[in-house]
Amino acid sequence: MKSLNSVAAPISLLFSAMLMVGCAGPKVPDGAAQVRSKLTQLQSDPQLATLAPVALKDADAAVRLAEEPRDDKALSQHFIYIADRKVDTAKALAEARYLEDQRKGLSEKATTAQLDARTQEAEALRRQIAELNAKQTERGLIVTLGDVLFETGKSDLKSSASANLSKLAGFLNQQPERALVIEGHTDSVGSDSYNQELSQRRADSVKAFLISAGVVPNRVTAVGKGESSPVASNDSSSGRQMNRRVEIVIAN
Repeated sequence: MKSLNSVAAPISLLFSAMLMVGCAGPKVPDGAAQVRSKLTQLQSDPQLATLAPVALKDADAAVRLAEEPRDDKALSQHFIYIADRKVDTAKALAEARYLEDQRKGLSEKATTAQLDARTQEAEALRRQIAELNAKQTERGLIVTLGDVLFETGKSDLKSSASANLSKLAGFLNQQPERALVIEGHTDSVGSDSYNQELSQRRADSVKAFLISAGVVPNRVTAVGKGESSPVASNDSSSGRQMNRRVEIVIAN
């Protein structure tokens, strides 16, 4: 016959197991693991993790609170809901700041590109002015074209004049807001009326060329000055040659 002790041992073990089950505490609430996973994903995102540190810390504390076992299931679900909302809030704030940083970066790049473009435009303008031998004055930018444009006593442009005038037209077409005055000048050889008429016809010829090259007509005024504004003495051939000229005054 089995001893009393051998029968009592299994019963004792079974009773102990039942007692342990009956005394086990509450589990981690259902849903807490999912909220923790969302938080971990946000914390490991290299673009977002550092952008909302206060909100992220608040979310982490809320998740820890939601993970605490409780007998009150309704209260546990309430804490899980709060934690989930805080994680979503931290993520939304981080994403908003990330997008703002991106916008600022694009804005700075655009500003830099605009400045670079303006610098290039200014440099191109400087080179063009140098090529035209233009001079900056109080009246504006003055381009002086010598008597090589015309035959003596004539107002028809030489074929060789087209290169310089085309270059001038290109410059003017890049400065569409600037008006210009074309002034014809002569030396003192001949009568005043003759020189006045000749200088006007020469100014008109230059105006016609520029308009044909795309310069808007209402920007251009042609004026004959005759011999009234010499830049050198008419007593020498070299002085008279300097006085026979066309000046294009481009407004500032």
